[in-house]
Order: sequence, then structure tokens, then C-alpha cells
Amino acid sequence: MNISVIIPLYNKEREIGDTLRSVLAQTFRPTEIVVVDDGSTDRSADIVREIAAANPLVRLVAQPNAGECAARNRAITETTGEYIALLDADDEWRPGFLQEIAALIAEFPDCGLYCTAFDIVSHEGEFPADCPAERGVVANFFHDSAHRYIAIPSASCIPRRVFDDVGGFPDGMKMGGDLYMWIKIARRYRICFSPARLCRYSRVASNRSAAVYTPERTAYSFEQLYDPTAPDEEREFIARAALGKALVLSAKGGTEDAARAIRTFGYTRTYRRTLRKVQILNALPASWRTPLLNGYNAAAWRLAKKGL
Repeated sequence: MNISVIIPLYNKEREIGDTLRSVLAQTFRPTEIVVVDDGSTDRSADIVREIAAANPLVRLVAQPNAGECAARNRAITETTGEYIALLDADDEWRPGFLQEIAALIAEFPDCGLYCTAFDIVSHEGEFPADCPAERGVVANFFHDSAHRYIAIPSASCIPRRVFDDVGGFPDGMKMGGDLYMWIKIARRYRICFSPARLCRYSRVASNRSAAVYTPERTAYSFEQLYDPTAPDEEREFIARAALGKALVLSAKGGTEDAARAIRTFGYTRTYRRTLRKVQILNALPASWRTPLLNGYNAAAWRLAKKGL
């Protein structure tokens, strides 16, 4: 079984060393580790070169800045493995991650996405994400993802044949590209999950998002994926993804983009609270939005840690 690891990289000089070392420490040896430097302006690429000089598994590919989705797609084309394991440049794997992915593939060979549970690393400490407790094929990805995490990029692995079937990540999409991909996959394939917490997802890494809003230049959108004849749970999942993105866009000044999401996905019943948050935020002066959303998210995070 050949598993290639791909890592999109942009200005993560503080984290990329630990990220790569977590892959090199895996009990299941990957075929290769391809890092695509997406036009970094710090020492990120230099750190990868230093590690690659001592380990032939690691390979650095450089390209002008084109965004995370484009970097992932480039990395996929540069790999040879039958399976592609995704990892962000600021996250880490525990030593048994690839071993568990390989075990899932052996037990459930026809799935389109293999995932594990993960822990969230924050300024306040490390906490388990709310994930399913059952191991195996997920009964209904769209329904079961409503209030729990099943798939995040850094805890996921995708067979190469799936990319050949559904295409790559949505080039130019700055936020939500992973959810866009999960929707395409879950429409055609079964999803497999392990509750083993073998990934550490960081909320404290540097350069997590741009502070200034610039419109996306992409041919892809969640509106494209909407199908009025699809099951309710699928339409609700798309609404969740689109409205969650709209909330961030509104905070950054993307008033028109957020307004379009409100109009398109106002049908949601499951995520009425998110819809209402976007409506309220978008009605406020742009300068108020980011501080208000940051304060709300900080309070919600503290409550969530307490089980509230």
C-alpha cells in the first residue's frame, strides 16, 4: 500500500519543522512527502530544504502564490502514491496516524475518504474535538456531520482514483475548499472514520488567515453544489458550509458575498442560528464586525470547553 503525503505551505516557518518531523516519525512509512511552497516570503522553504537534505522522503516544490487549493492540486500531480494523505503545514500527526489509515483502507477498501478524530490545540491547552465514537463506514456523512467533526484536511486520506473521478480541490477558493471537496466525494463514495485521536489541529499557528478582505477569483462556489432535489441533509450541509464562510467574509468586509449567501441559503432549518448571525453581522458597520465576531467566538470556545 503506497501512501503519499502532501503539505501546502505558505509562511509557516514556526510550524513546518514540527509538522514534517511528525510525518517522519510515523510507524507506517509513507512513500513520499511532497511540500508545495506557495510563494512563502519567510524562511518556510529554507526549513523544508534543510530537512529534505537529511531525508530523501521529503521533496520541496515551489510555485508562485496561488492559494491553498492550487497548492494541494499541484502536490497531488507531483506524487505517485495510490493514496494521498493531506496535512496542513501547521498541524501534526501522532506516530500511529498513517498506520490507522492503512488499517482502515485494508478493512474498508471501497471508500472515497478515510479520516480520524483529532485534538484541537489552543492557547488554553489541548482538547478533543467533538467526533463520532464509532469506527468504520459512516452511515450518512451529511447527517452525521451536522454537529460533529468527521473530516478535516489534516486527518484525512483520499484514494488517487477519487481525484480522477470527482476532480481536485477548487482552485482560487480561499475558504471552504475542503468542505467543497468533501461534498463532491460524499455524493459518490462511502466515508470511513476512526475515533482514534491521531491528529493535532492547531488554532494558534501563525498566518492563519488574511486580515484584509480580497474577493475570491474562482470559478467554484457552494451555490454550484446546491441541488434542490438532493436529500435534506445534503442541502443542509451545503448551507452550513456556505453560511459559515459567509460569516467570515462579512467580518472581513465582504458584504455583497455574505448577502448573496443569505439569499441563496436562507432555506436552512438546521442552521438558522448561523443564518441569523450572518444577517446581524452584515447589517452592522464593517469596522464593528471583526471585533464582534472575535469576541463571540472566544466566548463560544470557552463555553464549549466547559461542555456548554
